[in-house]
Amino acid sequence: MRDLRLPRWWATPLVGAIGGWLASLADWPLPWMVGSLLAVILVRCSGWLVQEVPRGRQTGQWIIASAIGLHFTSEVMEQVLSHFGVILAAALGTLLLGLIGLVVLMRGGVDRATAFFASMPGGASEMVNLAARHEAQPARVAAAHSLRLLLVVLVVPALFTWSLPPVEPPAPYPVSWVWLAVLLPAGALLALLWKRLGQPNPWMLGPLTACAIAAVAFDLHLGLPPGAGQVGQWLIGCSLGCHFDRPFFRNAPGFLLRVLLFTLLAMAAAAGLAEALGWAATLNQTSLMLGMMPGGITELCLTAEALQLSVALVTAVQVLRLFLVMFLAEPLFRGWQRLAG
Repeated sequence: MRDLRLPRWWATPLVGAIGGWLASLADWPLPWMVGSLLAVILVRCSGWLVQEVPRGRQTGQWIIASAIGLHFTSEVMEQVLSHFGVILAAALGTLLLGLIGLVVLMRGGVDRATAFFASMPGGASEMVNLAARHEAQPARVAAAHSLRLLLVVLVVPALFTWSLPPVEPPAPYPVSWVWLAVLLPAGALLALLWKRLGQPNPWMLGPLTACAIAAVAFDLHLGLPPGAGQVGQWLIGCSLGCHFDRPFFRNAPGFLLRVLLFTLLAMAAAAGLAEALGWAATLNQTSLMLGMMPGGITELCLTAEALQLSVALVTAVQVLRLFLVMFLAEPLFRGWQRLAG
C-alpha cells in the first residue's frame, strides 16, 4: 500500500515564508533570510522537528550567487584587481583572527585539534571533515561553525543596517531572459563540476564564477528578475534554521559560550583591522569591514547588496579567504603538530 504521509519538510517553506513576511513588516535587515531562519528555529525548538527542504540551500545559493556574479562588471573588476594587495592582506588578516578562537577554546580545556578546526573562519563542512581525519571532535567543530553562522546572520546585518544612514537603492539593472537562460544553467553545470572535483562551496562559487566571467567578458549590466533575491534568502534561511534545536543549545553550554566569546572578539578585531587597512589604502572601510567579518560568503554578500556597499570587494575578500582556509588549514595544523611534538 502506498505511503500517503507528507514528507517531514513540507511545512518548512511555509514556516519560513511566514517568518520572512513578518520580518519584512517589521523592516528587519535581510528579512527573508533572518525571518525564515528564526521562524524555523523557534518551531524546531518547540518540538516540531521540521526538516530541511531537499536541495533548498543549494537552490538558494545558486540564485544568490548568480546575482552576486552579475555585479562583477568590467569596471568593477578593474577596481578589484587594482586593490588586490589590500584584498589579500584582508583575507590573511581574517585568517589570523582564528588565533583568538584557538586561545579562548584551549584555555577552556578543548583539545588542540578541535580548537583549531573550530576556530577557522569559514569552510564549515570541510573543517568538520578535517576534524574527523585528525581525531578531533567533529560534532563540536560543526556546532562552533553553526553557532558562528547564526551569530553572523543575526548580528552583522543588523549592526551595519542600523549604524549606517539609509540609502536610496539604485535603479535595478535590466533583465535579459536570453542571457539568464544561458548563465543560470551554466552556473549549475559549473557547480556540479566543482562538486565532482571535491572543491568547497560549489553552489556558491560555481554560479558566481560563471556569471562574473560573462559579465566581464561581454560587459554585461544585467540583474535577476524582481523577487529572485528574496526567494534565495528564504530558501537559505529555512535551510540554516534546520541545523538548530533544543539539544543543540543545551549541549556543552560552556563550549558554546566560548565560541560566542571568540566570535564577538574576532568581529571587533576584524572591524579594527579593516579600519586601518581602509585608511591606508583609501578604500571604503565599511565594505572592507563587512568583507573581513567571520562568517559565510552568502550572508555577508547579501548584506553588502542590501546596504549598497561594494559587493565585489566583499566577495573578493570572502572568496580569497575561503581558498586560503581550504588550502592552508590542514598543512598549518600538521606543522603545528610537528612543532609541538
